[in-house]
Amino acid sequence: MMTNPPGLMISAPASGTGKTTVMLGLLRALRDDGMTVQPYKSGPDYIDPAFHLAAAGRPSFNFDTWAMDGALLGGIAAQREGADICVAEGSMGLFDGVATRGQSGFGSSAETAAAMGWPVVLVIDVGGQAQSAAATALGFKMYNPDLPFAGVILNRIASPRHERLTRVGMEQAGVTVLGSLPRRGDLKLPERHLGLIQAVEHPDLEAAIAGYADFLRENVDLDALKQAARAGAALPTGPLPRPPAQRIALARDAAFSFTYPHLLTGWRAAGAEILPFSPLADEAPDARADLVWLPGGYPELHAGTLAAASTFKAGLRKHADTKPVHGECGGYMALGAALIDKDGARHEMAGLLGLVTSYEKRKFNLGYRRAVLEHAMPGFAAGAALRGHEFHYSSILDQPDAPLAAVYDADGNAAAQSGSWRANVTGTFFHLITGEGA
Repeated sequence: MMTNPPGLMISAPASGTGKTTVMLGLLRALRDDGMTVQPYKSGPDYIDPAFHLAAAGRPSFNFDTWAMDGALLGGIAAQREGADICVAEGSMGLFDGVATRGQSGFGSSAETAAAMGWPVVLVIDVGGQAQSAAATALGFKMYNPDLPFAGVILNRIASPRHERLTRVGMEQAGVTVLGSLPRRGDLKLPERHLGLIQAVEHPDLEAAIAGYADFLRENVDLDALKQAARAGAALPTGPLPRPPAQRIALARDAAFSFTYPHLLTGWRAAGAEILPFSPLADEAPDARADLVWLPGGYPELHAGTLAAASTFKAGLRKHADTKPVHGECGGYMALGAALIDKDGARHEMAGLLGLVTSYEKRKFNLGYRRAVLEHAMPGFAAGAALRGHEFHYSSILDQPDAPLAAVYDADGNAAAQSGSWRANVTGTFFHLITGEGA
């Protein structure tokens, strides 16, 4: 019978409070204590799980209560088999989500924590305040009294006096303090326009994570955190998404790295063979592949290299003559005719679609997406409904091909980015999470 290890949700009142560095330090500190730690990410973020893997030595998976039904949530929860403890990192603020179904916070970290039965550890930036931080903590503790609340970690403590005053406020409010982290400027992970840089790009990720772990061990009561973890009710276990082909050539390098771990795990579990290749190294997709899949990533940072990757582009075109090719977001852009970088330089892409995108004038595109396919794409027939997430800063200058889908945001409003298709080639701006009923 599958074990149901205890878990915690590491969250915060808002983004930018330091929860990711706390999460990475905690994962490594628990691992250093000899525990097998299963990390998770609440929400659609596809950057953090790679950092979690580096810290915990175990793949991290996304939970998303907007995009996933109970069976898929249960299938992802089942990946904790063999773990001693589960630790999930929230997105944005604890109760932040969309308002679908008229319900505030739908898809929030609080909803994930409630579904899993995991107590919340709130990381609070107490810079510029002392006892007043207790009002914030108490508000979060009482906003949903049914949500288990383990306590708080105080971040960016300026001095012993600051810590003492802040702890007094927490004590008066009946809020448990699990740790106090002194202010340190070197604990911030490098960022760029999509948030954190990718784990593979960090100049010395192992040293950084080891430093976070030492810092957590010195300033957080790890034993109290372990004792606060709780095992919730076991969810019904459903299957992970099935593969869109038997042999999948998957682009995998610094330009193409954003694929949800539950997809790849599901594909492999169903017997698919994943054949990674690097467009940046000018590698062609494996000729044996039934499908080429180009994930999202940062092609705009490598546009010149991709434009010059003649072996990659020739292999991609040869494959597309007879077999399907699909691209998501950055991968979609690479399938297009051209990509304009932030300096206005035009770079010729694969030309399998007519799409021309530009970063010269940034346009922020963010949010959940529900797509009803007007044409088949790998793994899904026309008429299928998919759920995913879109996050990029590119603008479309030209999209002459047929639209792939009718796309809507979380509230059912039509979204402009329909994706497109031509012959055996399809592309979307959203990153696939799952098909409805899949």
